Amino acid sequence: MQEHEKTILELIIMGALIGVAKVLVGSETLTFRLILGRAVLGSATSMVAGIVLVQIPNLDPIALLGIGSALGIVGSQYIELLLRKRAKSIIGKGEA
Repeated sequence: MQEHEKTILELIIMGALIGVAKVLVGSETLTFRLILGRAVLGSATSMVAGIVLVQIPNLDPIALLGIGSALGIVGSQYIELLLRKRAKSIIGKGEA
């Protein structure tokens, strides 16, 4: 496995672990759907850290994982709030 493939895999795994950890510390009822959804969302948002490599190609992998962690936490929470608001507005229009 090449170095960039290994880094991408690390970002995906780290994002998934962040998503699962957020489910475990939350007060919501644990469901498979919730765990899987948060793992996928965390993985996707942490992958955005790869864009940093375009600007700083010689970035240390540890720094990249740190940026991925931050994006995995902040990014997934932002996207989740956005999706909840969107769902509420769609459901609200359906009831009218």
